[in-house]
Amino acid sequence: MLIYKIFRAAEWQALQAAGETAGAPIDIADGYVHFSTAAQVGETAAKYFVGVDGLVLLALDSDALGADLRWEPARGGALFPHLYRALRIDDVLWWQPMPLVDGVHQLPSLT
Repeated sequence: MLIYKIFRAAEWQALQAAGETAGAPIDIADGYVHFSTAAQVGETAAKYFVGVDGLVLLALDSDALGADLRWEPARGGALFPHLYRALRIDDVLWWQPMPLVDGVHQLPSLT
């Protein structure tokens, strides 16, 4: 199953440069890297990234992350994937920009 991470441009550039990251500030504060499923990522963008331009959507294979990925209840009790180790550039299957059009982030096809 694919899971998704939204990064600001600078966070994505830092991951590319260093090869790994503890994540965005919220990830570092919480002690794990937050991800969303295809069904959750649109709401995540709308809730946490309102008006932020230059976002990038990363896709990862949940099975490839092994035991370091845990599914835990979050927003509304829904299970969200959380990674309890650094996110590595090698974990990323693909990435796409999320342009901001009329205040709404445009997601690539997730099917």
